[in-house]
Amino acid sequence: MANRKGDRRERELVNRLDEAGFAVMRAPASGGATQRELPDVLAGNGEAFYAIEAKSSSGKPIYLTGEEVEALVYFSRNFGARPKIGVRFDREDWYFFHPGDVYRTDGGNYRVKKETALEEGETLAELAETSGSDADVERVLTAVEQGTLSAEEAAGMFD
Repeated sequence: MANRKGDRRERELVNRLDEAGFAVMRAPASGGATQRELPDVLAGNGEAFYAIEAKSSSGKPIYLTGEEVEALVYFSRNFGARPKIGVRFDREDWYFFHPGDVYRTDGGNYRVKKETALEEGETLAELAETSGSDADVERVLTAVEQGTLSAEEAAGMFD
């Protein structure tokens, strides 16, 4: 049941990104169908390219493993996309975070609370307007400072 809801939410995100002018595709091989770690959605509008790990919840906090986030950052760097964690809570819209902006637990996992998404998350409209801004540089530097990215990984994101 949970996988069907997740699949439905991913398709919803793909449709919303398409409506916002992105060329977009869902990576149906994500979620264990392959040994390769792939993001759920790839999207680009000619100026900005995103690899998105999509998660949804009824209202409880959303958790991602450290491995999921590391795989997203690794894929994004190698693919030339910006990593984003997309979250959607029931009766709310999609909100997006750079991995370096997501709370990291003591156990090395990542958590997004509904309140955090509503207050601090980037909206789909803001995502569509972003094109290689200083905010991206600041987020990457913050991720290095927090230990989410190594200096080498961060440098690779700006090649």
